[in-house]
Amino acid sequence: MDTQRPDIKELINICKGHKVYIQTHNIPDPDAIGAAFGLKQLLAEFDIDATICYDGSIDKLSSAKMLDILDIDMYADHEIADDMKKDDYIICVDTQKESGNVTDLLGDEIAAIDHHPTTSRNADIEYRYKDIRLFGACCTIITEYYKDLKMTPSPKVATALLYGIRMDTLQFSRGVCGEDIAAFAFLHPLADNACLKKLEMNNIEFGDLKAYGAAIENIRVFDYLGIVHIPFSCPDAMIAIVADFILSLIEIDIAVVYCDRPDGYKFSVRSERENVDAGKLIADALDGIGTGGGHASMAGGKVFLESIEMMGGYPETEITERFLRTLNLPF
Repeated sequence: MDTQRPDIKELINICKGHKVYIQTHNIPDPDAIGAAFGLKQLLAEFDIDATICYDGSIDKLSSAKMLDILDIDMYADHEIADDMKKDDYIICVDTQKESGNVTDLLGDEIAAIDHHPTTSRNADIEYRYKDIRLFGACCTIITEYYKDLKMTPSPKVATALLYGIRMDTLQFSRGVCGEDIAAFAFLHPLADNACLKKLEMNNIEFGDLKAYGAAIENIRVFDYLGIVHIPFSCPDAMIAIVADFILSLIEIDIAVVYCDRPDGYKFSVRSERENVDAGKLIADALDGIGTGGGHASMAGGKVFLESIEMMGGYPETEITERFLRTLNLPF
């Protein structure tokens, strides 16, 4: 994490006169969408027109509702492929280049604004502007830009930023810090409460019940660790929701949930133990067979298909043993 806080005016000056794209991580969640939208509207105040883009899909009802209710324009990579040029500027938001969850698009990544820790994979990447602060949500960083510039976000922007913060901190119960609380205090009087209520109601789809059912049926508990294999593909956001659901059990302090994907396994990890960093846990447990990383309280990762094939007929046993060994728990 940078010890010196960057000045948003530097990024504004860098972007002037250039075609700018704001790229979120693949399969963007509400925090990524809110942060990108807030930044786009901020830049527009300085006559900088920016296009929000992403790779993957909008795969969760909460994200889709956000785009619809707040009338936010985001474009998939294939929709902008013919327009983007090598010298166009890209600002990475809620992600960093080579973090494992963002596609390398054609343009020039000149900036990164993120609340996830930099890892060994991307520690040496240089940007013209870099703002990495380990807040509970990336939307908090964007909110601080408005405060620094003494600007008042529109009701739509304030709603998007507030919703992103609330979702990524699990209603201010996970990974929250003082800056997140200050951002809430700043945004709440400015947000459209009727719109916020619409966003927060009915965010579970009927198909999601299948994932909950698989979690209840397949959970295995080892001391304070709960581990679940969902034997079918489900969206990234749904895996995270199931991990939060497992963590809500009084016996569980660490939840590991993973599901099948055509290219391997997709993981979501949650930790409520101060001495267990979720990002380090998954990185260590999957070392040599996949990748992983994230925050102290929540992280994600994947295991490659070729690694699963090398495990033979019992890959679930191998996965479980890896997490137990990493936590020094008996099998």
